[in-house]
Amino acid sequence: GILKMSQPYYLQSKLFYERSKIRFYDEVKFNKLSKNNVGFAKTAINALFETRSISFYSYSISTKSDYYLKIFDADPWMAYEQITLKLLEAALSEHEILVLVADYVTTPKDIRFEVEVKKNFNRKKNRLALAGVCRFDSKSNDLLQLVDLLIGAITYDIKLTKKLVDGSKYKIEIVDYLKRKLGAETFLKGFRNHSFNIFVDKTDRFVLNQDAQEIEKGLSS
Repeated sequence: GILKMSQPYYLQSKLFYERSKIRFYDEVKFNKLSKNNVGFAKTAINALFETRSISFYSYSISTKSDYYLKIFDADPWMAYEQITLKLLEAALSEHEILVLVADYVTTPKDIRFEVEVKKNFNRKKNRLALAGVCRFDSKSNDLLQLVDLLIGAITYDIKLTKKLVDGSKYKIEIVDYLKRKLGAETFLKGFRNHSFNIFVDKTDRFVLNQDAQEIEKGLSS
C-alpha cells in the first residue's frame, strides 16, 4: 500500500501532537492491536481523514494464486518490487515527481530495492518521476505505522469474510471503524472513491487459505 501526500509534514505533526497529548509513544502495528493502543489507532485514522490532499492505493494478492506463482515465481522480493512499481504507477500524476519512504525489511544481500525501484520506474516513464527511495524502521515513523494499519485492516477484513480467521476483538474494531469512515461494506472486492483505491486481485483460481499471506508491506510517499 502507498499513502501519497503532497505535504506529509501536516499529518506527521498532527500524529506527533496527539501522541504528546496523551503521552503515548509505543509503535502501533495492526498485528499488535490491543486495549492499550486501539484508541490511538482510531485517532491516527481520524487524523488521516482530516488531512487534505491525500491518496491511498493498495494492491492485495494471495501468495497461493496462480498469477502470483507464475509472474513472481514464488519470489517475495521480486513481488515486493513489482507491486511497488504497480502502486507508484497508479499514484503518479502528470509532471509529478515522487519521493518514496518505505518500511525497512531485512533482505538478502543481492536485493537492491531502493536502486531497482527508482531505476525501473524512471526508465519506464522516460523521465525523473521518482526522485528517491529510502527505507526506515517503522518504529521511527508514524506515517509508516498508519499505512500498516490500513493494509492490515484491508487484509484482515478479506480473511474474516472468507472465515480464515476467528476474529480478534480489537482488530475487528479497527476494521469496522475504517469501513465506517469510508462507507464501505467490505474490502473483499476492493473499494474506490476519490481518495482511496483498494484493489484486490482475483485472478483465475484465486484462493485464500489458512497458509496464504498477503503482501503487507507498508509504503508511504
